[in-house]
Amino acid sequence: MVEAVLIDLFSLPANLQNNIQGLLRNTLKTVEKCSSIPAPFIYVMSCQRQGSERNGEQESLLPALRDFQSLKERLEVVSALTTAAALYTIKQRLDEKDLSIIKVILPTLRKDLLKVYIDHLFTAVYQFEFEDLQVASGCENPQIAETRSEEQTLPTQDVALIQSEIQMYLESLPSLKGELTILRSSLIPDDVFLHGFTTRTGGISYIPTLSSCNLFSSSKRRDPQVVVKENLRRLANAAGFNPETFHRVKIDHANAVCIMGKTEPDSYDGIVTNQKGVTIAAPGADCIPVLFADPVRKACGAAHSG
Repeated sequence: MVEAVLIDLFSLPANLQNNIQGLLRNTLKTVEKCSSIPAPFIYVMSCQRQGSERNGEQESLLPALRDFQSLKERLEVVSALTTAAALYTIKQRLDEKDLSIIKVILPTLRKDLLKVYIDHLFTAVYQFEFEDLQVASGCENPQIAETRSEEQTLPTQDVALIQSEIQMYLESLPSLKGELTILRSSLIPDDVFLHGFTTRTGGISYIPTLSSCNLFSSSKRRDPQVVVKENLRRLANAAGFNPETFHRVKIDHANAVCIMGKTEPDSYDGIVTNQKGVTIAAPGADCIPVLFADPVRKACGAAHSG
């Protein structure tokens, strides 16, 4: 059962631009008529022109929305300068309401493009189906396709541009729940080891059950890998390490230990090294993270003590 509908009007083809009001009106009629639930949550994604205000973009679509009073409380126009910004805002709205099943109505030419954004900004918790905007005026034989089973068809350079756009947007977001804080131990000599413990503040993860500085992504969670990567980038900048040489334990709640430079186990709750220029880490929540430091042999370790 579809829980939300996303109508993508962000970058319409030239032949559809002149009739955006009629296009939106017909699409909303279809949603209202064909929906399996009364008045689902509807998000209209539109492009905010450089120098214009967001509410100005929304007002330009108001004439098409006035005939749909039954949808008024569950309909929102989201305007932004980039697709990444608009889609991430919509993701926040979905997460606030704990919605996971989304129908996307969009121009055919935007389908492969938007799938790349979705693959980066969402996780497997969400289910998407796609319907072509051109056939949105009727319920007969809608052209719907499931997402993640199809192969990516965009050129590599286009995917790279999307990744760059997403990264730039996430980097622009303010820190949540306070500044990024690193706690240090007086028992570990600073002249030998760069070390610290993070707190729950300073990242961009907004999911209530996670710290804003969440450093773990899972397909079973709503926080995608790109957000965790941005949190790690911010932590690396604050702490002074290279995020490309960051290694965290692969938790199994057992007693296996990985020695860097030797064969890596499939899972391990401890990691030790005497290599320079690498950063090792272990997560902690109800299970306490422990750091070990040997200043004589210049070796260190991190363990998840669950």
